[in-house]
Order: sequence, then C-alpha cells, then structure tokens
Amino acid sequence: MHDLPHQPRSRPRRGPLASTFRLARGWYGSGERRLAWGLTGLVLLMTLAQIATALGVNAWTGGFFGALERRDQAAMGMQAWHFAGLVGFTMALGVAQLWARQMLALSWRRWLVQHLQGRWARDARNYRMGLLPGAADNPDQRISENTRWATAVSVDLACSLIYAGLNLVSFLGLLWTLSAAVPVAGILLPGGMLGLAVLYAAVGTLAAWWLGRPLIGIHIDRQTAESDHRFALIRLRENAEAVALIGGGEDEARGLDASFASVVGVMRRMLRQERHLMWLGSGYGMVAATLPLLLAGPAFFAGAIGLGVLVQLGQAFAEVVKALSWLQEHWPQIADWRSHVERLMALEDSLEAAATLGREGGIVVEDGAGSLVFDRVTLHAPDGRVLVDGASAAILAGERVLIQGGSGSGKSTLFRAAAGLWPWGEGRIRMPDPAATMLLPQRPYLPLGTLREAVCYPAPPGRFTDAAIGAALARCGLAGLAGRLAEAGRWDRTLSLGEQQRLGFARLLLHKPAWVLLDEATSALDEAAEALVMGLFEQELAGAALVSIGHRPGLAQWHDRVLRLEGGRLQAAGLPKLPARGRVRVAHAHAVPGERHGERIAARAERGRGAGLWQPVG
Repeated sequence: MHDLPHQPRSRPRRGPLASTFRLARGWYGSGERRLAWGLTGLVLLMTLAQIATALGVNAWTGGFFGALERRDQAAMGMQAWHFAGLVGFTMALGVAQLWARQMLALSWRRWLVQHLQGRWARDARNYRMGLLPGAADNPDQRISENTRWATAVSVDLACSLIYAGLNLVSFLGLLWTLSAAVPVAGILLPGGMLGLAVLYAAVGTLAAWWLGRPLIGIHIDRQTAESDHRFALIRLRENAEAVALIGGGEDEARGLDASFASVVGVMRRMLRQERHLMWLGSGYGMVAATLPLLLAGPAFFAGAIGLGVLVQLGQAFAEVVKALSWLQEHWPQIADWRSHVERLMALEDSLEAAATLGREGGIVVEDGAGSLVFDRVTLHAPDGRVLVDGASAAILAGERVLIQGGSGSGKSTLFRAAAGLWPWGEGRIRMPDPAATMLLPQRPYLPLGTLREAVCYPAPPGRFTDAAIGAALARCGLAGLAGRLAEAGRWDRTLSLGEQQRLGFARLLLHKPAWVLLDEATSALDEAAEALVMGLFEQELAGAALVSIGHRPGLAQWHDRVLRLEGGRLQAAGLPKLPARGRVRVAHAHAVPGERHGERIAARAERGRGAGLWQPVG
C-alpha cells in the first residue's frame, strides 16, 4: 500500500511562554526591530518611573501622617503641595505608559496579522490546509480575533509582571526595615512582617491555581464553540439564496440554535469557575490591607512606632502581597491569554504542515517547460483510493486538447496536481511557464472591490485601460457591464454563473496567456454563448495552447484532439465527425464561418496525426 503523506508531523507541546516567545521573536528580528525594541524600552522606562512614583507616594504618606500626628499645620500645607505635584506627575505618567503599551500591542499585532495572513494566502497554503486532517479550524477568526487578544493581553501581562517584580524589589527592603519593631504572634523577629506577607501570598496563589486550572481548557472550548457558531452564521449568509429557494429556513434556525447552545454551555462552565475565584478574591485584598494594621496596632499603642510608620507599614505590606500574588490576581486573564496563544500556535503549525504537504510525495512538478507533459502520473484520494493510474501524455505549445471522462474520474485532480496543489501520488509533470499560464475554473474567483478589479484580477486594476477592459467585456457578451467598472460590490452574487464564466474569458483577452487551462469553464453557458467565448481561440487567442476539461459533446469542435480518462489512464480518442457546414456558427461580427472553422479543425487534427501527437506518451 502506498504511504500517503497526508498526516502532519506531530510537534512537541509548547508552554505558553515558549509559544508567545515564538510569536514575538519574528517581529523583534524583522525589519521593524527598531520600532519593536524602541517601544519595549519606552514601556520599561515608564514602568520604572511608576515604581519611583509609588515609592514617592509611600514616603509622602509617612510625612503626611507624621505631620498629622504632630498637629503641624505648616508641614501639612507643604505635604499638600507635594501631593498635588505627585498627582499631576502620576496622571501624565499613566497616560504616557498607556500610550506606549497600546502602540507596542498594536504594532506587534499589525506585524503578526500581516505575517500570518501572508503565509495563509500565499503558495496555496489556504487550499492545502483544507486537505490536512486536524488542521486549525476558522483561520480567518484566528488571524482577526486571536491576534488582537494574544498581543494586547501579552503586553498587559508582561507589563504588570515587570511592575510587580520591580515593586517587590522596591518594597522588600522597606517592609523589612519597618517591621523591625513590630512583633508577630508576640515574637519580635527581623523581617517578621515580610515573612508573613510571603506566607499569605503563597497560600492565596496556590488556592487560585487550584480553583482556576479548569479555566484554560474552558476558554479554549469557548473560542472553538464561538468560532463554529460564527462560521455557521457566515455559511447561512453565503448560501442565503439556496436556503430560501429550498425552504430550509426552519432547519437552519434549528442548526444555529444548536450551535449557539454549545456556546451557552461553555459560558456557563466559565462563569461558574469565575464565581469560585471570586469567593477567594473578594476577601483576599481586604485581609491584605487590614492584617498589617491589626498586627502592628499594639506596637503603635505602645509608642514603639508612630502613625506615619504604621500607615507606611500597611502600604508596604499590601504592595509586597500584591506583587507576590500576581498569579492569583491575573489567573482569569492568564487562562484567556493562553487560549488565544494556543489557537495561534495551532494555526502556525497548520501553516507549516501545509507548506510541506506533498514534499514527501513522489509528484515532481517542473516549471518552465515549453510543453505540458504528464509522465507516469498516479494520483490518490486522501483515503488511498487510486484516481489516476500511471497517466502519460504530452501537449505541445499551440495545441488544443480536450480531456474527458466520467464524473469523479480525476480530471480536475489532474489539473490540481499540475498546479502543484495535490500532494498524494507520484510521477513527473512538466509545466509551461506559470507567468504565461492561466487556469479558468468552473466558478471564477471574483475578489471584493470594483468591477474593474474583478476583471483585471490577478493583475492590478491600473494595468489595463478602461477602453481595453470594455472591449474585452463586449467581446464576451458583457457590453452592459462596461459602464460599471468603478462600481464596487459582491460581484460573485450580482452576476449569474454564466456571466461570471464569460467574465473569466474577458480576463483571458486582457492577459493573453500562451497557455490556457479550462476546467468546466463553459458549463453554465448555452451553445451560442459557448461558441462566442470559445471563438476567442480562433481569433484573438489563436496562438494559445488550450487544455480543456468538459463533458459537452460540442466542446470537441474547438480542439485538435481528445484524451479520455478511463480506468485511471489517459487514452487517445478521435474527434467526432464534423458536418460539412460545421456545428455552431459563432455569434459575433468577426466570427469564423462554420465551414472554415471545420476545415481548420480538420487541418490541425491531421497535423497532430502526422506528428504522432495523438498517442499518449509512455
């Protein structure tokens, strides 16, 4: 049994810190590294200034309450002026630090979104991800929403953690000194209040960790459920007409209710867990603020310490406990942050797997050849079923070949393999220059934007003049659209499938590729419209090579030869006999008459037989 390369490699599980570092290191090492490091340094500088301000407020507290205890009105007046200066500086510093954090998170998110969506859109990774079992679902939501929260919360958590660490270092010595004259449990110990603060914070952190552990998995489940519900809503919007025509509104409503019920179920679990944490958090801070005052009260009444020292001691104790309780205070935010980071890392892993999908297989695609050659190509379905078995054929420049076969025989898959999109199989495919090749699928892709952008795609809209675009549309029977080039809208909904297919042929007229691959590109056209667009290959695109996939018998008249895909192999088939007058008269002012068209087909066919091109290679 052939080993199919469809399972992505298993990757070692990363912790949230390692994952965040992986998301950040690309930005800090990119062309924007000066901006990244500059904003990071500014945030650190502002954080240091905030610590200095906190120490200044603590010193002011001691002086103010000391003056209050001495009933020194003049000293209190001076302390009031000092307080006004501290308030103004704190306000300005808080706004400046917030700006620096916002710019750091926004700049990082902008780079990360561009990085992820660029990788997703390029090299057909978005298509290949759909072939991977277990690939990250809803990549659009991960790029749009998860990047926003992952970057913003990462910056907030990092800043708060740095602040807590610096605050701890700043107040450790102060609390050690102030607690020298305060006994704990009747025993005077050096740094006794500091030890009590550490013990109190440790107990609170362990309790928060035990209560909050399930939140990480709950947040991941919540985002998955919400993404699935959002996808269901978008899918209904995209298929609104089909649902309305078949009368499936009630069934869709039931499906949406069931989808949102999953969201409600996960939210109930999350809210219940947050209530458990609230029991701990609601009393934790109050005890931390009051406990040092209760313990140091006897020393104050005994005259061992003054009122200012008592208040300073209470503030220092609270700051140390707060710094040591950083994990307990931020646990819900950490759980949410970790879920966003893990979803982004799953997307990164899927993008890497999509980029390598097929490299382990045996299909070799070589670009730049002067012909299209399938050399013993075997293609498998993802489940291992053989679709194409050792197919070989050569199509030369300027030739026109129709590939036919039953539904599900692998015709379109052969095109996907030629485009380098199908990873399962072996053999060699030699392709013409990609820059000179265009493929028209059954439903052409129409990007969002103006009609001019849709017609010119994938070239920029300024590459062709309005006159050239209008002439191409008119040639393909879309003259009525020439005056709407600047109109923006959802053209994939505005135009019928037949109009979209004719618009695809208008693109061919503008780009004039040397090679054209059609995959059921005229399936929605009637015979007259099909003759109109296929007539391009008798006139404006007469020198282009044409390789078509189609079922209609009338398509054969536009080709030199026919290859049938039967039993997994390409077999030569003869062209149907042409009546003396030709089959279809092209409905165009410059159309080739049926008689001349039939003669040209016969002449090309005879040349193909003489050159030995009718037989498959190998």
